Amino acid sequence: MSQTRKIIIDTDPGQDDAVAILLALASPELEVLGITAVAGNVPLALTQKNARMICELAGRPDMKVFAGAARPLMRPLVTAEYVHGKTGLDGPDLPDPTMPLQAQGAVDFIIDTLRAEPEGSVTLCALGPLTNVALALIQAPDIAPRIREIVLMGGGCFEGGNTTPAAEFNIYVDPHAAKTVFASGVPITVFPLDVTHRALTSRDRVEAFRSLGTPVGTATAELLDFFERFDEAKYGTDGGPLHDPNVIAWLLQPELYTHRHVNVEIETGSELTMGMTVVDWWGVTDRAPNATYVRDLDDAGFFALLTERLATL
Repeated sequence: MSQTRKIIIDTDPGQDDAVAILLALASPELEVLGITAVAGNVPLALTQKNARMICELAGRPDMKVFAGAARPLMRPLVTAEYVHGKTGLDGPDLPDPTMPLQAQGAVDFIIDTLRAEPEGSVTLCALGPLTNVALALIQAPDIAPRIREIVLMGGGCFEGGNTTPAAEFNIYVDPHAAKTVFASGVPITVFPLDVTHRALTSRDRVEAFRSLGTPVGTATAELLDFFERFDEAKYGTDGGPLHDPNVIAWLLQPELYTHRHVNVEIETGSELTMGMTVVDWWGVTDRAPNATYVRDLDDAGFFALLTERLATL
């Protein structure tokens, strides 16, 4: 790659978010301009702290971390300690961070960065609820054409939901934010449950991280040991789906994935299906395509990339 790709990671760590951050920081093709935290898997006080802990684990205490929205646009916050544990990063015993939280808010950082960088040069990598991204687009509509792409983990169609029968967690937590983002006109690539449920950890894959013999490798294995237990029990699989790192892997090796450009709309009017991603996979409506929807991956290639990159930290 001739030049690095500039990204902002918007995240709610979360064990799988942590692995995504590690992958980004281990990849010289990517220039991480900053990490913005949002409430989601756990409350904001923990997600911003967890983001800093992961930066320090990666040997990057220089990385700038910003705190964003503490609650969704219109609905009460729903969190997922039942998956991620009370800290969001249950598993390893990581020390509290010593690097500072930036004084500037996450939304202002996103806006200011997009205005300052060349148009079309910054990709937003959204790993959690889309509250921060939506607020930036609402407060500064001029930034929309400046965004190269929004790559996000969220939604599902063929797999159904993982939080309600219809809705995936990230979209369900703030469906109004998701609706704003999908209506923004910004190029969007979506990593739904339909593809992330094919990125299954296994005993061998977790042990490959542990066998690196490094603090990052050991912590990653311990994060996944804890994280996968919920989905193993729920789905009866050997290992659990590793969702968020797919967003980063897409920027590094898009050839790992198959996808289709389709229309995706977000349901916000029905409590029964609140947060559902309505995906017109078969083109049965006349709604214009607004998202690249990823459906399948080379899971062996994905885990090989993860293991190879994390070995460098």
